[in-house]
Amino acid sequence: MIEECARVVAIGEGCAWVETQRKSSCGACSLKSGCGTAALAKVLGQRNDPVRVLNTLPLNVGDQVKIGIAEQALVKGSAAVYLAPLVTMVMGAIVGRGMSSPPSEVVSILLGLLGFAGGLLWVNAYSYKIRNDTRFQPVVLQRLA
Repeated sequence: MIEECARVVAIGEGCAWVETQRKSSCGACSLKSGCGTAALAKVLGQRNDPVRVLNTLPLNVGDQVKIGIAEQALVKGSAAVYLAPLVTMVMGAIVGRGMSSPPSEVVSILLGLLGFAGGLLWVNAYSYKIRNDTRFQPVVLQRLA
């Protein structure tokens, strides 16, 4: 279980909306002046986005809580988001390369882009399918003092 501390910002039926503090280690790196991640962290700042978590505890707005999500859910979700569009893009490019005679880069690029779009559509459908599956949802583990 991956755990994080958060602050409750809203209460719903069977759930709570929490905000966590975004962490970045960019300030300690010696290459931060030439790093794109450090520049992006400066632009985005310390914005906190509310996250919906399942809750069975009596909570109030402003409470500090410990939330958690199963490692397997995080790995599966990350694989779906990152790998599916990449794999479908490569498959589309390979099919495009094999379809044209003589091999044409334009056809390969177009089918690669179509494959990428298909992968994104699959990710959207998959996330819609698992949106209420408790195995993939973060939960409130405990209320902190």
